[in-house]
Formats: sequence, C-alpha cells, structure tokens
Amino acid sequence: MNSLFRSIKTIYSPAFPKLIIYMLQSVEYQVWPYLKWFWRTQDFSTVRQRKELDKTRAAKLLLDTLNIGIMVEILIGLLLIVLNLTNHLAGGLLFGLALILIAPIIWAHLICIPLVAGRLLISGPRERKLIRRSKQIFVGHQGLKIAVAGSYGKTSMKELLRIVLSEGKNVAATPANKNVASSHAVFAKKLTGKEDILIIEFGEGEPGDVERFTSTIKPDVALITGLSPAHLDKYKTIEAAGKDIFSLYGSLPVEKIYVNSESKAADAFIKPGYQTYNRHGALGWKVEAVTSNLEGLSFKLVKNDKKINIKSTLLGRHEIGPISIVAAIAMELGLNEKQVKDGILKAKAYEHRMQPYVLNHAHIIDDTYNGNIEGIRAGTELLYELKANNKIYVSPGLVDQGKEDEAVHRLMGELIADAKPDKVVLMKNSATKYIEAGLKKKNYSGQLIIETNPLDFYTNLKNFVASGDIVLMQNDWTDNYA
Repeated sequence: MNSLFRSIKTIYSPAFPKLIIYMLQSVEYQVWPYLKWFWRTQDFSTVRQRKELDKTRAAKLLLDTLNIGIMVEILIGLLLIVLNLTNHLAGGLLFGLALILIAPIIWAHLICIPLVAGRLLISGPRERKLIRRSKQIFVGHQGLKIAVAGSYGKTSMKELLRIVLSEGKNVAATPANKNVASSHAVFAKKLTGKEDILIIEFGEGEPGDVERFTSTIKPDVALITGLSPAHLDKYKTIEAAGKDIFSLYGSLPVEKIYVNSESKAADAFIKPGYQTYNRHGALGWKVEAVTSNLEGLSFKLVKNDKKINIKSTLLGRHEIGPISIVAAIAMELGLNEKQVKDGILKAKAYEHRMQPYVLNHAHIIDDTYNGNIEGIRAGTELLYELKANNKIYVSPGLVDQGKEDEAVHRLMGELIADAKPDKVVLMKNSATKYIEAGLKKKNYSGQLIIETNPLDFYTNLKNFVASGDIVLMQNDWTDNYA
C-alpha cells in the first residue's frame, strides 16, 4: 500500500517528466524496451536508483515536449471543467477531470511519437547518408585498418593498441566505447587521410552488426578479444553472437586475424591459420617470470635470443595476453623495443575497467563496466591473488544473459566463492538467488550482504571500507533491469 501511494505521488509530481526522459535515456531511446520497463514498474519512486538524467540536447528537447504536452492536456481539461460550470457542457466535468488525471500516463506514451518520427524523418536518413560517406572514406584511406571485436575487452584492447602504436606511428582510434555504425561514420569524417593506422572498435548489439561494419570499413587486421554470453536479448544464443563476431573471417586472410585463445567459447570458431594469443605469449613470443600485484604486472617476453622486460600498471594476469599481442604487432609494424616498453607503461586502465583508486586508505578496483562472465572470472582470479586485511566483492550480477541467465549467475557465485572474499555484497535483483546458489554450492563461509539500495551503497562506500581493505566492484545495472 505504501509503495502504491509513493508511486501515485511520483506520477503527479513535477519531477515525473524528468523521470520519464531518464527512463528513455537509460535504454538509449529505444521505444520497446522503454515501454516494457514502464509497464512493469509498480513503484515509480524507485526508478531512479543509480544515476541521474544526462541533460543532453536530445534529452532537453524531449523533456520540453513532454512538459508542454502534459500542460496542454491539463489546460484542455481545465477548460472543459470551466465550460461545464458556465455553459453546462454535457460531460465536461468528468471528461475534464479524466484528462487531467491521466495526462502524465498518456504523455509517457505519446512522447514516443516525436521520438520515432524524429528517427524516421530526420536522424535516420542523416545517419544513413553519413554511413555511406564513411564507407568511401574508409575504403580510400591508405592507412592500416585494425578492427577490434569481441564480447568483452574491446575498448581496453583498442586503447592499449592506440597508446603503444602511437609511440612510433600516426594513429587514430574510435573514441571511448563508440563502436556502432554512426560512431564509425563520425570518426571517419574527422580523419585527415595522413594517419598510418586506424583502430576501429566493432560493437555487437544484434545479429549482422559486425558483418555490416566489416563491409563498410574493410579492415586489414582484426583482433578478437573473446566470446562470452552478452547481448543475448538480441542474439539469443552465444553461437549466434560468435557467428557474427567471426564473420570477419570471410573478408580477411586468416593470418591477419588474432584471437584470444583463453576464451573457451571462441574455440569452436577458430579456423586453421588463425593467430592466437594468451597469457603464455603471442606470435612466437613467450611469457616468463610474471609478477602480479596491486602495482600492476611485470614479465619478460622472450623470442629466440631476444628478451624484453615488460612493466604495466594494468591489473590482473588476464592482461598479459593483450599486452603480449600488442607488443608483438607493434614490433612487426616497425616499433623498437623502447617504444613498445614506453607505450605499455603509459597505458592506464580505462574508466570502470579494472580501474584502481584509493578510498579511506582502502584499495578499490572499479570494474563496474564489466558485463560478462569472463570478466568476472578475471576479476575474481585477481581478488584471490591479492593480499588484504579484508577482501570485499560487490556486484549486482550480469545483464542480457538470455536463456543462459541462471547458469551464468550460478557459475558467477562459484567463481566469487573460489576467490574467498571476506564479504560479498549483492545488489538485490532477479539474479541474486542464482548467485547465492553458486556461493552455497562452493560452501562460501564469509559474510553475505544483500543490498536493496544500490545508489545509497555506492554513494556511501567510504563508510563501508577501512584501511587495508580491497574492494572489487564488478558490473552495474542500469535502472531498467530488475
């Protein structure tokens, strides 16, 4: 009863339009996911738990449209009420009241009309034109084009490549995790044509994405970082995701495709002649004398009579493979040993990807962008290896796991238990019971905390940790996931 009252109060509050645009923005302005979220929400006061509305130009325009629409409907309702009182308009009172009462709900749906219309009539045609133009730019560019694809680790791999290769080459790379066709087109538009190397991150949101990107960009080299359950709301199966990611095979010589062989799910897609890399080495270079701690990694790359001492601030043994393949590619492209070593040392963890910082003399490892089981495996392996007064593991679980949801989260619970943290904090949602089952299977004996208010927990993290603690935070759920 209290939640119903809070929800009604929220719907008729001045903040409701902003909440609606926040919901749209959280699902990247996709109408169907937004409507499904709206329809299943029972308490609108709990919708905005993790973030706030990013006041972009599009968000402001939609918010203004929504506010005006609600206000116009309310004014029409008031006009009908006045006409009823002055001119005895039949049904005017009830109809006017109904219009006023349902205005927020009606416009929460009507706001989809300008959104769809704008996409069909304005942004869609503009985007298609930009993509056609980008194909001409990419095909005509004389630089070496490197595609980075996979279910996970793409942005980190792309940044590592960019930083290291920039020590000796003129390099341009797609920014942040901008990895869809429209982002590629914007990137192409900014190219000068004088770049030696282009690095393009390939996202995978639905079947055919990677194949389309390949057709547009025509890469010369491809790195496939791995395959795991991700975006299974669209791909349905991990096999379908793998088929799309490995569609690069049809347009590149096999010796120009480098695959992370630590990804077991990728095994079925590896063809004879593929170059593989892992924590043991790459392209004939062998890894020796590994040290891994909170300061980062150090190891040797050895090939015949050559030895290179590598140091990196990146955390976790899972980074050895990517560092090795980037070093090997860089040397094949003509960079010298010093340039390779300097570039690797300059590379920092990308935002929210195993990103370390200190809070109240505790070490926090922020891996909240991670959203796949292989990332969980890498993070829990690191947590087990590190020394601390208390080890704390924090996660809500993973999203878009499709029919693999239960199996993946049970495995996640087992991996967490194997890391032996002193405390496990799970954000209460539909995945929690499966993670708990995995913990139970491995007889986890530490403290388990189920948190119902994620925003409050993350905001007040400094009050939860103490000097000497290590906290690993993996993944975060946007508010549209329950």
